[in-house]
Amino acid sequence: MRNFAFKICIMVSIFDDMSKVNELEVNRMLPLVDEQRRNEALRYKHLFGQFACLKSWLMLKELLKPLGITDLKMGYNEHGKPFLTYHPKVHFNLSHCKNGIAVVVDFLPVGIDIESFRKDNIALVRKTMSPTEAEWIRTSSDPVEAFTQFWTKKEAVVKLRGTGIIDDLHHVLDGEGYRLETHLNREKRYAWSVAYTQ
Repeated sequence: MRNFAFKICIMVSIFDDMSKVNELEVNRMLPLVDEQRRNEALRYKHLFGQFACLKSWLMLKELLKPLGITDLKMGYNEHGKPFLTYHPKVHFNLSHCKNGIAVVVDFLPVGIDIESFRKDNIALVRKTMSPTEAEWIRTSSDPVEAFTQFWTKKEAVVKLRGTGIIDDLHHVLDGEGYRLETHLNREKRYAWSVAYTQ
């Protein structure tokens, strides 16, 4: 697990040791989370979903510990974005894919997305990318990496806004008032982006 800092208060934690995804580890983590999160994890039918649900919560708990926050009761806005019920001034976001888990905490709205490299489907590119972005992907030396980078940026911005994917994805990155940081892990084949308020 690695932690990153982008400005004074933003904290990011990335986990990508997917060899730890097993039933024994899920059973070890279950008693470490509150009943709300435990029930949420057990709703997943697949082991990876259970693991990611529990691990991301424990990563969040670790990031919040230096802030003195131990009560992680969660609520959700009308679009499903989670928030801490008793700490509304602390913003966080969680994301996972088959190759990693990402968590971010800040005192201003924030969004994070992590995605495994996946083939750039032409129909999906047309549906989600602006003509400039699509051309950049098409002419990139690695279109899969390029598509994944753009996808994580768009998801991170949408999650920062807390709207879910109701926005026109072609123009998500046209907005102002936020900054983006994007990282690639070529060895483990994923990209992640964090969008945070300026």
